[in-house]
Amino acid sequence: MPRQINVNDHIRAVDADGDTPVLWVVRDLLGLTGTKFGCGAGLCGACTVHIDGLPTRSSITPIESVAGKKVETIEQLSASNVGGALQKAWLALDVVQCGYCQSGQLMSAAALLASNLAPSDADIDGAMAGNVCRCGTYGRIREGIKAAARALAGRSTRTRS
Repeated sequence: MPRQINVNDHIRAVDADGDTPVLWVVRDLLGLTGTKFGCGAGLCGACTVHIDGLPTRSSITPIESVAGKKVETIEQLSASNVGGALQKAWLALDVVQCGYCQSGQLMSAAALLASNLAPSDADIDGAMAGNVCRCGTYGRIREGIKAAARALAGRSTRTRS
């Protein structure tokens, strides 16, 4: 069924059944392959996107539920101050090992920093819960989030996820 969705600030026409997961619409129909398929059950976080600014597991979110909402994928991340700071921190600290989970990790981290520029370890743990890194780079992910927060501190412009 044809429908229109807002993905990365562009209205896109897609032909998908309403129960088709957002993941497959962005990957297969729109060619935005940065969002990854992990477990298919929303448990590992690899498929995380933002829907109206909230981190959401796209593998279990039907496309019909995003009508009138804004979907942002990892391809849009660098367009925000928060996303750019996270990407720079990730590179500077060599956060990534295999990298498969990192788009989901970055999307969850961006949602955290969009609302909290001084997260505690507990805040980070809470925001990142459910994002699995099979390589175990959790310490580097935490340091990357803290480094991005420090880089963003003092900016008077409002950031968006």
